[in-house]
Amino acid sequence: MFLDSVAERVLLCDGAMGTMLYSKGFYLNTCFDELNLTQPEVVKEIHRAYVQSCVDIVETNTFGANRFKLQKHGLEGKVREINQAGARIAREEAGGNVFVAGSIGPLGLKIEPWGPTSETKAEEAFREQAEGLREGGVDFFILETFSDVNEIHQAIKAVRAVAPKAAIIAEMTIQEDGNSLHGTTPEVFTKKLENWETDVVGVNCSVGPEPMLRCVERMARVTSLPLSAMPNAGMPKEVEGRNIYLCSPDYLAETAKRFILSGVKVLGGCCGTTPAHIKAMRSAIKAFQPPKRTVITVSLPEQEKMAGKKIPLHDKSVLGQKLEAGKFVTSVEIMPPRGHNPSAAVSVARLLESHGVDCVNIPDGPRASARMSPLALAAVFVGSTKIEVLLHCTCRDRNMLGMQSDLLGVHALGIRNLLIITGDPPKLGDYPDATAVFDVDSIGLTNVVNFLNMGIDIGGKKLDEPTAFLIGVGANPGAVNLAYEISRFVYKVEAGAEFAVTQPVFDIGLLENFLERVEPHRIPILAGIWPLWSLRNAEFLHNEVPGVNIPDPIMERMGRAQDAGAEQARLEGVAIAQEILNSVKELVEGVQISPPLGKYELALEVLKAL
Repeated sequence: MFLDSVAERVLLCDGAMGTMLYSKGFYLNTCFDELNLTQPEVVKEIHRAYVQSCVDIVETNTFGANRFKLQKHGLEGKVREINQAGARIAREEAGGNVFVAGSIGPLGLKIEPWGPTSETKAEEAFREQAEGLREGGVDFFILETFSDVNEIHQAIKAVRAVAPKAAIIAEMTIQEDGNSLHGTTPEVFTKKLENWETDVVGVNCSVGPEPMLRCVERMARVTSLPLSAMPNAGMPKEVEGRNIYLCSPDYLAETAKRFILSGVKVLGGCCGTTPAHIKAMRSAIKAFQPPKRTVITVSLPEQEKMAGKKIPLHDKSVLGQKLEAGKFVTSVEIMPPRGHNPSAAVSVARLLESHGVDCVNIPDGPRASARMSPLALAAVFVGSTKIEVLLHCTCRDRNMLGMQSDLLGVHALGIRNLLIITGDPPKLGDYPDATAVFDVDSIGLTNVVNFLNMGIDIGGKKLDEPTAFLIGVGANPGAVNLAYEISRFVYKVEAGAEFAVTQPVFDIGLLENFLERVEPHRIPILAGIWPLWSLRNAEFLHNEVPGVNIPDPIMERMGRAQDAGAEQARLEGVAIAQEILNSVKELVEGVQISPPLGKYELALEVLKAL
């Protein structure tokens, strides 16, 4: 019945639910979905206002009613109850002449390949929500504000499993340029949504009418499916601590006519829109009917077909050549300097190069300190030395699009070796008020780099030519939850990791156990070695650095040496590191030396054991 109506005329959907709840005093730390149970009269009142604005569709107040978002409020056990209530409330106010759309939004986390949540778990969460909405009596489903096409695909599959004959509106959210937040173009995500057998494809949220109209015009060229558009009331402006949307009802009514002329069949509003905006849009719908559209056929090869031939390790970098040839590799960590002068760091790199060290490893923002960008230092090394550079890439400080941009720039600078890690939270460093992003973790970023190596960006678009990064990841043989650490290591290998660097090894037994358990997924591994400087240094590592566990016998040796003086403690620390190196050199493919306190001469002393 809904699709019959779409075929006959333009349907008007309601506007923002969150904006209206916020205006009634429910602030952003409130679980808006729970109000279906605790404040149903307030939700009914908003639905009633939209129905009185002559809408054809009202959406349930269930946008965030999935187990992952509700878990933040301790409500993960009430998914079905909240969704059922949301559907019933909407149905009571809609009556028999207004359709009820079951609203389903993103899970609020990253799913594979960009995050640790599996597609299966994502589909299960969407299915649980869809079941509650179906039981509550919705007419069809609207999947809205998705930025990842893979995530909306899981939502579509879930709805189809729960209600095979129900209609689905699938809407992506976009940036000013019309691309999704992951960079997927309208042409690409439109064809994907069409291929996944949705009934209406569209866009909503994030931008105002004008950029959304440009996006819809591009979508209309590649599909004959009905289109939907639900823009924000412009871009918000902060006024006295509140976000105020500046588009007037009259302006939205005027742009509604242009949407209709572009072929939109389901029109509504998102953030900032109110019953006044929707009522004004009704007048535009009365005056206009959509013209017939001409559809352009677009061939969109699947990612597997776009993927180029995998580049072998020896063609990526000198480090890759050595790992592939089975040569024992030595690496030394060089901390980015405090300040902007790289000359001392360059001198250290040249010293290590002259002593035959294969690679220098540049950590990214260690413990949230204010230091030179590791990317900048890596570029300086590439231009002024011949030693291989291993650049840390952390997920802490940039969103996924920003990291992708950095990676492309890194490649252009001639840097090929990456060590991908999730990163420490800033609270551990000198600046406890610093913020973090963590848009993806190390598994997700490994997937990003692997896709770039196949010539595909995160939006699924083909690059002019693939990158040739050598992908390294971190590993912690001494993790408290070793089973979890091993599962993450396996995920990293499956995502494209080509070698790994471990946390500092002090207990050989832990390393042997780890290597035995990851043997089916073995890649070259560089064991981390940290020459201890003093007993205090050992105590700091053992008690304050995550993932480092120093056995009691080593602590006792450092204690006895410390009693004999600082120099004796330093010599004992080097001796312990040399013993560890000799013990691990037959187990692993190389070592990574992390000299404490910038004492790079200690690294060279340790390497004399080879």
